[in-house]
Amino acid sequence: GTAALIWNEIIREKVTNFIMNQSKEQRILNFVLQNAVRGDPCSVVDTIDKYCSQKEWAMNVGDEKGQILDKTVEEVNPSVALELGTYCGYSAVRISRLLKAGARLLTVEFNPEFAAIAKQMIEFAGVQDKVKLLEGPSEEIIPQLKKKYEVDTLDFVFLDHWKDRYTPDTILLQECNLLRKGSVLLADNIIFPGAPDFLNYVRKSPHFQCTNYPSHLEYMQVEDAMEKAVFLG
Repeated sequence: GTAALIWNEIIREKVTNFIMNQSKEQRILNFVLQNAVRGDPCSVVDTIDKYCSQKEWAMNVGDEKGQILDKTVEEVNPSVALELGTYCGYSAVRISRLLKAGARLLTVEFNPEFAAIAKQMIEFAGVQDKVKLLEGPSEEIIPQLKKKYEVDTLDFVFLDHWKDRYTPDTILLQECNLLRKGSVLLADNIIFPGAPDFLNYVRKSPHFQCTNYPSHLEYMQVEDAMEKAVFLG
């Protein structure tokens, strides 16, 4: 799995970037703009999956784990959701297409290039009314959610950013009183590349009830899993 990722992420991607004079993320966006149906979030999700499974690997949640994400969002039926790690906007589009009328998703992205791509992806999918993209480090944005973005509490949180931020950001969400009894956290990539500190924290905490969902790394046959942590108050 590691060797395959090194090949896809470092060697092949750098060569392609040099030849085409554009980033992989820009190529994904261009493929969507040319092949997906404008205003159809399902078409956008399917088109990104097609590109990433057939042309270039990318770190979206992907189709297999995406079904776990869908099921969780449908169960929670959130009014206010938070995503940490927007990347190209794949999961923001995937989550927002399931949100009820009047619900909103706040998605946080640290990388300005990824944020610019995601903004275009979200608008092309036609879900910009449900999604607000917040650019900057999660540790700075989380404490601003209540006052600046008028969040009382979060119903659902999707963690898919830097794995070493999973635990401190979960603690920060608790300290900022952004979680209520029944708030659901769903964390991606807990096996590969792995988030052992996060698993240790939520599984040992009396404040969380955890469920593990074995799966595979996006677009690969590498073992991975997602962890659902329900806040008990």
